[in-house]
Amino acid sequence: MRKICVVTGSRADYGLLYWLMKDIQADRDCQLQLAVTGMHLEPEFGLTFQAIESDGFRIDARIDTLQSDTPAGIAKSIGLGVTGFGAAFGTLRPDLVVLPGDRFEIFAAAQAALVAKIPVAHIAGGDTTEGAYDEAIRHSITKMSHLHFVTNEDAARRVIQLGENPDHVFNVGSPGIDSIKRAKLLDRSELEQQLGLRFRRRNLLITFHPPTLDAEPAGAQFQALLTALDGLPAEQFSLIFTKSNADTGGRELNRMVDDYVATRSHARGFASLGQQRYLSLMAQVDAIVGNSSSGVYEAPSFRKPTVNIGDRQKGRLMADSVINCDPETSAISSAIRTALTKNCSNTVNPYGDGESSRRILATIKRFDDPPALIKKHFFDAASSDGR
Repeated sequence: MRKICVVTGSRADYGLLYWLMKDIQADRDCQLQLAVTGMHLEPEFGLTFQAIESDGFRIDARIDTLQSDTPAGIAKSIGLGVTGFGAAFGTLRPDLVVLPGDRFEIFAAAQAALVAKIPVAHIAGGDTTEGAYDEAIRHSITKMSHLHFVTNEDAARRVIQLGENPDHVFNVGSPGIDSIKRAKLLDRSELEQQLGLRFRRRNLLITFHPPTLDAEPAGAQFQALLTALDGLPAEQFSLIFTKSNADTGGRELNRMVDDYVATRSHARGFASLGQQRYLSLMAQVDAIVGNSSSGVYEAPSFRKPTVNIGDRQKGRLMADSVINCDPETSAISSAIRTALTKNCSNTVNPYGDGESSRRILATIKRFDDPPALIKKHFFDAASSDGR
């Protein structure tokens, strides 16, 4: 039985991994191992490891990493993660590690797997996001990985450009769409009851993360968004915030959310909604606003407009439902007005059809000798033989 260790460090990547984990769990040829780290273990981010357990998963390793959200704190978190994952992998001895995305705790897991000679399957490599240091982390994880499950053909080309074997690069789409296809979503009355909110004539789902490479402080950009939201008539709009993740400066943004919703009865803030409630809200609101990748990956499947602010997601493949704007109040206000009148009924999500998890597992099972993946050569596309 092949031991596949899946690593999750945030509510966002858990949503991407959920159906893959379920499929591994149900496969008689595989044993799911689960390593939980990062925000899942922190009270301020909702202790979301509890939701993982309530979903029927056993957590095999918990790796505490988070320090402060200063640059020094993030660097220390990475170091603690390398140490913690080194110990966890030594105990679990997986045949393969599955890593999602581009966060710093996932970067730590990749380093630990590299020196432990454990092959890595990486999900969502090859994307570009010019406004965050996640870009460099993502490409670094690609070079430490052996199987690459990308979300689109542009990403596949970039991974190959980084010297990876084309035979090990697979365009499977985004696993985030799997939940839209496979999960039962909640209706408006269920959401109102569970979340204690009231939908109004217009409703916005808002998530803003720090653009970690921008010269302008994240707090100033977020304030521009809040000022734009204050220009909307409160009696007509319900504003639903999900808080920032643990990037540099994220705690400041979360304090700003708390202060904002404390004085506005039409606004609510949540540390974590869980995948089902988050996607259910996405299906019910009029627009998604902020700079979360979910507005690019998942929202087009609901044919809902996204106001994408600033450079955090710049460079990603985007559906025609995404409206990009500068992080300035007037630009954000204009983009929101456009979103509220935009017809997205013919939008096609460029990130796949909701079958990504099944494709990933089927491909992993094709490689019946994982240790053989460890030694890689640099694939030079300019050479006739790729070497």
